[in-house]
Amino acid sequence: MTTAFDPIDLGGKRLPNRIAMAPMTRSRAYGPGAAPTELNATYYAQRASAGLIVTEGTQPSVLGQGYPDTPGLHSAAQIAGWHQVTDAVHAKGGTIFAQLMHTGRIGHPSLLPDGLLPVGPSPVAAKGQVFTHDGMKDFVTPKELTEDEIAQTIADFAAAARNAIEAGFDGVEIHGANGYLIHQFLAPNANRRADGWGGPAAGRIRLGVEVATAVAEAIGAHRTGFRISPGNPLNDIAETDPSDVEQTYTSLVAALAPLGLAYLHLLEGPDRDLTKRLRKDWPGVFVLNPFTHPEPTGPDSLGLVEDGTADLIAFGALFLANPDLPDRLAEGGPFNTPDKAAFYGGDHRGYTDYPALKG
Repeated sequence: MTTAFDPIDLGGKRLPNRIAMAPMTRSRAYGPGAAPTELNATYYAQRASAGLIVTEGTQPSVLGQGYPDTPGLHSAAQIAGWHQVTDAVHAKGGTIFAQLMHTGRIGHPSLLPDGLLPVGPSPVAAKGQVFTHDGMKDFVTPKELTEDEIAQTIADFAAAARNAIEAGFDGVEIHGANGYLIHQFLAPNANRRADGWGGPAAGRIRLGVEVATAVAEAIGAHRTGFRISPGNPLNDIAETDPSDVEQTYTSLVAALAPLGLAYLHLLEGPDRDLTKRLRKDWPGVFVLNPFTHPEPTGPDSLGLVEDGTADLIAFGALFLANPDLPDRLAEGGPFNTPDKAAFYGGDHRGYTDYPALKG
């Protein structure tokens, strides 16, 4: 029987276990021009015993930033900052992928250079607010991307992927989940286009497929992962028709499968049947961030590797608070409790000061 503590091949790399660190925004890129710092390097290196680390969402362009102090991969300073991180992780034997996240309509003009607006598939504002350095602000109506701007966005993802490899990453994960740009194109309430990028599922999946294709061509499919979250209502996404959700995501997975990507990463909703369908349809490594709401993913989820539901299990909050999580899972705990007040922004407190079992 395969367990979460057995090795696995991922795009030609041998991972020592099947426990992944899920991408988690921490808003601590305090270096020049949203570059990571030595503090970020310490944080990720502490967690290098993960089979796979996926970084916090990292903007592929200036326009892709939706939150304060999130890192990018579109400048020389950012590449240099991330190199500190990858060097530190590799020195401890870890494997690390950069998650490329364009937030699309989720953001605010105050987070962008003068004159720029957040963008989206259609000029439809998300309901809600976003945190800025000046406090909470209402989401604005995004600028609808033109065909030329969509082409530029795809090129930005590919360029950021090349920058990631230059920065020493083992690969990248394309963020197609959680209500950000690619997910906005997938969702009928955010995507009201009548051209080839909207309408039926075949149009709405197009951006995700073309981004994945461009990134795979830029750095190799074996270095490219893709994350989805079917039916996830985060950031005012409304995927409420179960038949449309199934058609959209089975079509997306069918279009991605021939690319030979390193993995598919599913942030699961309550529909386990859809998870099993996508798992069956996906020919490669299947990473699962299981649905455990309202509790964070915990030790019980390790059994999903044993029963074949997934190849790797991604842990979020538990990894945030337990830098040596694989050891703790192997021993059955104990587990540190995450400090929610320190999730976003701040210094080393609630970031790099969680104790390890073995000191």
